[in-house]
Amino acid sequence: MFDALYLCSGGAAWAVVAFKTRAWLGDRGNTDLGLTCVMSACVATGFLFSAPGVYRWLDRLTGVPNLSMVVLYSAVVVFAAGAFVLMLRWNSGTGAEGRARARTRSRAAVAVVAVTWAVAVLCFAVGRPDDVEHPRDFSTAYTGSPGVMTFLVLYLAIFGASLAGLGTLCPRYARQVGPSWLARGLRVLATGCWLGLVYCAGKLAGFVLSWAGHEAPWLSNGVAPLSASVAAVLVLTGLALPAVGTRAYAWRRLRRLHPLWKDVAAQAPEVAARRPAGAGRWRLTGLQRRADRQMAEIRDVQRGIRRYVESDTIDIARERGRAVVADERQLAAVAEAAALRRGLENRAIGLVPALGSDSVVVMAEDRVGERAPQGAAGGREQLPGGRAGCTCTGGVAELAAEFEHLARVADVYHSPLTDTVLTELRQRSATRRH
Repeated sequence: MFDALYLCSGGAAWAVVAFKTRAWLGDRGNTDLGLTCVMSACVATGFLFSAPGVYRWLDRLTGVPNLSMVVLYSAVVVFAAGAFVLMLRWNSGTGAEGRARARTRSRAAVAVVAVTWAVAVLCFAVGRPDDVEHPRDFSTAYTGSPGVMTFLVLYLAIFGASLAGLGTLCPRYARQVGPSWLARGLRVLATGCWLGLVYCAGKLAGFVLSWAGHEAPWLSNGVAPLSASVAAVLVLTGLALPAVGTRAYAWRRLRRLHPLWKDVAAQAPEVAARRPAGAGRWRLTGLQRRADRQMAEIRDVQRGIRRYVESDTIDIARERGRAVVADERQLAAVAEAAALRRGLENRAIGLVPALGSDSVVVMAEDRVGERAPQGAAGGREQLPGGRAGCTCTGGVAELAAEFEHLARVADVYHSPLTDTVLTELRQRSATRRH
């Protein structure tokens, strides 16, 4: 049962690692993203070597009993080193001076962790556990071995310090970046860190109770490993959530805008001419870029058809819409949809009004109460600290609000209200011609 549980968790974890690594390969200047890739790989390695079958396989392969525990804990220590580097980068300021300070402090922190862990592994080697493998009860089987105990205490000190620091900083930065997938990921990551501290506390309490003559295997071999497993899942989820969430949001943008973009592209030769091969297929790659391109192409067409739209089209649409629509944002969407359809119709038949419209786009200030939806931050995955590629504020909120407006335009593009406005415009145009 434990083999199946840990191997399935490890497989899912390695899938997350592959996903994040692919993102980092397209953005190699994003150091924070690279660090989270390494940290995710450490969590995945921990799951893999927690499986008793894998644990025993490596021991048999190397001929060194319980060597798998060193490999497992080493992966956790590398995770801790990555956490220390992230914390130092977040707290070292911005600019060239801040980056230089972060590099210096990070090297020092990694060196301290490396030396401490080297001492711990040396203690493990000196302590020389017996030839019996203990994949499930390693910490309780050697409470009488000073070398192994030193190894375990140093491991818990490194791991616990990194969890405490990361668990403290993540909520603080989640408040700074505002409602977004990044903020959610940071909060989940913090929860995993604090639960990981329960694991450390459980192990240490088990040691103390054993030394005092009160064995508590239920604590060291039951509660502590369970809390560690759940904490690992939460940490991995927190690391993956910003990337997964932004891509899910981009997919939603594509799904909502696609009908409008498809109609516009069918009637706009300039869009169809530059349409890339395979653009109509629902691939799962480049979602953000494709969603942005669709928005840009719709706006390009709107700019190109202004002279084909009667100057009072938007005013007429607003006047007719007020009788049935109370929401100003919905009213703005109806007006823009009517203007877009009217411009495309007139261009198709070559009808140029005597007085064309200056714009067929409803300006942002006319969209009363408009704001970005929660979790709408997109673009490159970015952790706090002002590093390159941050897209958490400013332009991202404006882009998200623009998408919400265009999505409403898509929703009402073929609505009865829009049809009514267009029918009136057609009748008026026919009357003027006669």
